[in-house]
Amino acid sequence: MPSPRLKLPVIQNWNCHNCGGCCKQHEIEITVEEKERIEKQRWDLDKSIPAGKPVFEKLGLSPTSKRYRLAHQEDGSCVFLNEQGLCRIHAKFGEPAKPLACQVYPYAFHPAGNDVAVSLRFSCPSVVSNLGKRVDQQEPAIRKIVDQVLPKRRKTPPAPRLNSRESLSWPDTLRVVAKLNQFFESKETPFQICLLRAISFVELIEPSRFETIQGERLDEFLELIFQATLQELPADLELDPIAPSRLGGIQFRLLAAQYARKDTYAESSRGLGRRIGLLQSALKFAIGKGQIPCLQERFHSVAFSQVEQPFGGLPAESEKLFFRYYRVKIEGLHFLGAAYYDIPFAEGFNHLALMFPAILWIARWIAAGEDRSNLKPEDVNEAMAIADHHHGYSPVFGLPHFRSRVKNLSRSQDNKKLIRWYSS
Repeated sequence: MPSPRLKLPVIQNWNCHNCGGCCKQHEIEITVEEKERIEKQRWDLDKSIPAGKPVFEKLGLSPTSKRYRLAHQEDGSCVFLNEQGLCRIHAKFGEPAKPLACQVYPYAFHPAGNDVAVSLRFSCPSVVSNLGKRVDQQEPAIRKIVDQVLPKRRKTPPAPRLNSRESLSWPDTLRVVAKLNQFFESKETPFQICLLRAISFVELIEPSRFETIQGERLDEFLELIFQATLQELPADLELDPIAPSRLGGIQFRLLAAQYARKDTYAESSRGLGRRIGLLQSALKFAIGKGQIPCLQERFHSVAFSQVEQPFGGLPAESEKLFFRYYRVKIEGLHFLGAAYYDIPFAEGFNHLALMFPAILWIARWIAAGEDRSNLKPEDVNEAMAIADHHHGYSPVFGLPHFRSRVKNLSRSQDNKKLIRWYSS
C-alpha cells in the first residue's frame, strides 16, 4: 500500500530546542528489538552511565514478561539524558538509533480516512511558543517517522462516531470537523466567543439524525447551523463573567486537579503513600476551601479563593496561542476516536472545550503563587504545557467517571460559565 497523504498543520512551527523536558516527564516503553539494539550499543562500557546502573528495566511481575522501559535517574530523568539536556543515544549514534517513542514526540498521528492527520503535543514548550520551522515544510522528516509508526499492512479504520448514536463516512466526518475548525479561523472575533460558538454548534450536532443528510445535503445543514451560531453569538457580544453552579465548581476543580498533576515515573513510583496523598488532595479540591494542595513542586500553596478573583482578562498573546492550539488539535483530529479514547466527535469536543478554563485555572494558580492578580503570557504558556501533557494520554481521562464529569458540565451549561468566569 502506498504511503498515505499527510495532513500537516500549516500554522504551527516546531523544532527541538533541547530543553530536556520530554526526557523528564515520560516513561519510555521499548520493544524487544529496541532493547536488543540498545544492548549492542554497549552502554555498560560507557563511562557517562553510572557504574552498575541499568539502562532499562523490566515491566510486569511475570517472569515471562517481555515488556521493558528505559531506566530513570534519581531525579526522574531518563538514564540517557546528559547534563546538557541532550540524549546520549542521539549524540553518539544519531536520531534513528533512539526508541521510536522518542523520535515521534511531540508529534501525534491519527487516521483521517486513507490519510494521516498530524497533530502536536503542547506539553513541549517549543510547540507552545511556536519555535522552529513550519511543520508543513518538514514533511520528508515527518514521513520517515510515520512510515515506522504505521503497520505495513494497515487497514483504514472506521470513522469515529459523530454522536452517541451515529457514524458517518470518513469524507462526511471530515466535513463536520472542517466546519468546526472554521470557528477558530476568525482573526477579529474574540477567542472566547469563537469557543462558545463552537460549543453551540456541537450542541446542535449531538441530537441530530443523519440517515438522509450526507454529502452536499450535509454541507448545507452544517452551513445552516454554523450561521445560526454566528447570529446567536455576535462578535461584539459583551461577555460578563458568570460563576458556575456549586456542583459545577466541584466537578471542574476535580477536573483541573487532574490536569495539574505530574504523573511521571518518579512521581508514580512512590507507591501507596502517593495514592493516599492524591485521595486527600481530591477531597480538598472537592471542598474548594483553604489552601490548594500542591500537586507538584512547581506550584506554591495559595488559597482557593485567590484563584477565583478576577485576573484582568486574557492577554492578547495568549488569545493567539489558544486559536493556534484549538486549530492544531481539531485539524489533527486530536480530540475524538482513536486519538482520544474512542470518544465520539460531540463528546470529544466537550472535553477539548474544557481545556480552556482548565488551563486558565492553572495559570491563575501560577500567577497567585507569585503574588500577582493578573495573568502574563508566560503563565498561560506554562499552564498549557502542564495540562496538555495529559490530553489524550492519561488513561484517567477515558474512564467512565471522568467522562461523566465532562458530560455533566456540558448538560448543566456550566462549561460555558467556566469559560466566561476564568477568562475575566
